[in-house]
Amino acid sequence: MTRDDRTLLRAHVDGDPTAFAELVTRHRDRLWAVALRTTGHREEAADALQDALVAAHRKAATYRGEAAVTTWLHRIVVNACLDRIRRSRVRAADPLPDDLGEHPPPGAARADPAPGPEEAVLARETHDRVLAALATLPPEQRACLVLVDMEARPLAEVAEVLGVPVGTVKSRCARGRARLAALLGEDRPPGTVPPPPASHHRGGDPR
Repeated sequence: MTRDDRTLLRAHVDGDPTAFAELVTRHRDRLWAVALRTTGHREEAADALQDALVAAHRKAATYRGEAAVTTWLHRIVVNACLDRIRRSRVRAADPLPDDLGEHPPPGAARADPAPGPEEAVLARETHDRVLAALATLPPEQRACLVLVDMEARPLAEVAEVLGVPVGTVKSRCARGRARLAALLGEDRPPGTVPPPPASHHRGGDPR
């Protein structure tokens, strides 16, 4: 019988030698995507994820069940990413990896598997511009957009992950989206309108 996340974490705390590995295997792809998109650097993401999983393994007994296990794990991963960004002072203008778009959020519509050549080129160019622009945002804004817009996480859950009020998440998303729109607009031909960054939650705090 498949054990749920809470059962696995509790079993790990109780000494089950396989429970934590099973939990990590279940969520590793999503946690890796969050780390990669937040740091924008493959090596930094790998190190941050490793730091986070070690911390989660050691701190499992502190989990009290107030939030979902996935929320708890995301909080540890995002904090590890932000810590590494601050410590290493990764240059904000470095482009994000080209494969970040290979992890669409749950329920997101997938692109036509066989687009025409022109559509494929335009989609790739837009994809690269968005990723490069995202990499210029302050880490806290980037983390909010990754979780809200790219991972389709509810605002309340993102607030729990980041340890800030929902209003702060909305404000950071609004500022980040506005900055992305401005950056994307700078590279487009005159008279064209830049596509808005994908968003699952509108009406952010305008501050």
